[in-house]
Amino acid sequence: MPPVAGVRLATAAAGIRYAGRTDVLLALLDPGTAVSGVFTRSKCPSAAVDWCRARLKGSSARALVVNSGNANAFTGKSGRAATKLTADIAAKALQCAPGDVFLASTGVIGEPLDASKFAGVMDRLAADAAPGRWQEAANAIMTTDTFPKGAAALVRFGSKAVTICGIAKGAGMIAPDMATMLSFVFTDAPIAPAVLKTLLREGVEDTFNAVTIDGDTSTSDTLLAFATGAAAAQGIAAFKRLSDPRLTAFRKGFNAVLGDLAEQVARDGEGARKLIEVVVEGAKSKKSARRIALSIANSPLVKTAIGGEDANWGRIVMAVGKAGEPANRDRLSIWFNGIRVAHKGERDPGYDEAAVSTAMKKPEIALKVALGIGKGRDRVLTCDLTKDYIAINGDYRS
Repeated sequence: MPPVAGVRLATAAAGIRYAGRTDVLLALLDPGTAVSGVFTRSKCPSAAVDWCRARLKGSSARALVVNSGNANAFTGKSGRAATKLTADIAAKALQCAPGDVFLASTGVIGEPLDASKFAGVMDRLAADAAPGRWQEAANAIMTTDTFPKGAAALVRFGSKAVTICGIAKGAGMIAPDMATMLSFVFTDAPIAPAVLKTLLREGVEDTFNAVTIDGDTSTSDTLLAFATGAAAAQGIAAFKRLSDPRLTAFRKGFNAVLGDLAEQVARDGEGARKLIEVVVEGAKSKKSARRIALSIANSPLVKTAIGGEDANWGRIVMAVGKAGEPANRDRLSIWFNGIRVAHKGERDPGYDEAAVSTAMKKPEIALKVALGIGKGRDRVLTCDLTKDYIAINGDYRS
C-alpha cells in the first residue's frame, strides 16, 4: 500500500486493555482535509459514534484517533467525558481544534475507558507520525482479527493519478446496517465534502452493507473517508460536482477498496474456515434478493452445514422460505460451487454426492439460489460457523 499525500500515521501501546501490543492509532491529516462518515444504526451507539456524528457538520478533519480493547459504549457520562478528554489531548499535541479530531473505539462494551492513558503517548505519536505505515495502523486497531486488513487503488487521469488506501478491523459482531466495524479510507484526491458524502453512502451499499458474520450489528460501526486534496498540487482539478465525468473512474477505484476490505472482514470471521458468497437471482426485486440472501447468510443451520462441508440444500430452502419475501417452492433451484443440487422444487435428477462433497471441501463456497419469479439479483458475503466461534465469544469479556 503506497503512502497517501497529506496522511501521516503512528501507533503506540497505551495499555487500554491488552499488554504488550499497540492499541492506539493516530492519523494526522493536512489542513483542508474533507471528511465524511457513515455509522451504525444501532439505538445504543458508542460515545465515539456520537462524537463523530456531531463533528461531521464541519466537513473537515485534522486527526483521527482510534483505540482497540475498549469500545467506550454503554459507558454513560464517563464515556462522553472520555471522548472529550481524548480529543482535547490530541488537539493540544497537534495544535488544532478538538472539533477537528475524529474518534473511534473498539473492544469490550460497558467498561469505562480511561482516556488519561492517551496523554502518555499522544506527544510521541504526533512526533513519530510518518507516511505509509498502513500495516502498523491496521495492526493497532485489531481485536479478535487474525490478520490486519488493508486495500489500495491508484486511479489515473492521463499522466496524473490519485491514491486511495483503506484499513479495516472486524471479525465478530458483524452485520452492518450502514458501513461496518471500523474502517478508514484515505485519498489525496481533491473532493468536495458533499461529493465525498454521496460516494461513501452509495459505495457501502454493495460492499460493507452486504457482509454478515453473525447477524449482530455493533454499537461502534464506523466508516470514515478522508480526502486530503494533496493531489491538486499535481494539477488534478477538484471534484466539485457529482456530474464530473472523472468520477466514474474514481468511484470504481473507491468502491474496489471498500469491496476488498469488506471481503477481508468476511474471510476473517471469528473461527471461520470458509468464505461464503451467497447469490440470489430471479427475485422480485434487488431489495427482495438482498433480504433472502441475508436470511441464508445469517442462518446458523446453513453456516454450520457449510462448516461441516455438507451440501444440505434443505437448509437453504428453509432460509428462503422464512425470509418473508416472494418465492415459489416449485421454481427454486440451488447450486453449491457451480454444481446444481436442486432444481424446480426438488433434488436435481443428476445429483452426484461424490462431486458435491469434493466441492464442499474448498475454502471458498459459492452458493447460488435462483427463484425464477423476477429479475432481482443481489450478493452477500459471510463465513461458516464453527466451534471456534463459540470458544472465542464464550469468554471474550473475561
